[in-house]
Formats: sequence, C-alpha cells, structure tokens
Amino acid sequence: MIRRTFVQLVLGGTLLVSAIPAALAEAGKPNILIQVSDGDTKTWNQALNVIRNVQAEYGKDKVNIELVVFGNGSGLLKFDSPLANRIDETLASGASVAMCENTMKGQKLTKDDMHPKIGYVKAGIIEIVERSRQGWTVVRP
Repeated sequence: MIRRTFVQLVLGGTLLVSAIPAALAEAGKPNILIQVSDGDTKTWNQALNVIRNVQAEYGKDKVNIELVVFGNGSGLLKFDSPLANRIDETLASGASVAMCENTMKGQKLTKDDMHPKIGYVKAGIIEIVERSRQGWTVVRP
C-alpha cells in the first residue's frame, strides 16, 4: 500500500513538473525572429507581410518580433530601399529591425547608407543562433 502511494506521488509530481514549461510558454509572449538574407524584393515583402499577419493574429503587444537582415538582404534596409515606408510601418508597429554589421562591413556600407531608424547586431547569424537557443521561433519566408 505504501509502495503504491509512493509510486502515485512520484508519477503525479513528474506530470506536474513536465507541465510547468508548457504553462510558462502559454503565459509569456511568443518570440518570433524573421530572417531575411535574400536580395529579392518579393521575399522582403513576404517577410514584412508575415510580421503584419503575426501581429494581427496575436495582437501587437502580445508578441515579440525581430527582423534580422544580413547578406544579400541588405538592400531591404538601405535608406533608399523601395520598401523604406514599410520598414517605418514595421518599426511603428513595435517590431524590432536589425541589420548585420558584418554584412555592412563586407559590402562597404555605413550607417549613413541604411534606414535611419533601424538597429544593428554585430553578426546576423549569431543573433539568429542565440535567439533560437533562447527558444525563439525562427522563420525564413
């Protein structure tokens, strides 16, 4: 009898402990990182559409979204980008937008070449790896 009660307590405790991470994930905001490393404006538009759609579904204040741009995607965040107005809208919506400084260095770009309101990360791929390790969902449209 004591043995059966002990086993039930252990199993019940195990189930309770395994439910804690799921409960915490539901209580917190979803964290979504959008990666753009493609030079195609269709991809750029799709990435910005994904951000808008996710915010519409969850609510702008109920999701953390970060757009990280590197490599061939750098044109999206240049000051003269054909989508500069959409970058303004994305930033105004509460999403963060970051450009890879390693890409800028390799492409001989300066901050003066870039959209004036964006942020920067030292290495886009490292930002993606670290966010992924922190449990962020990484999406590459």
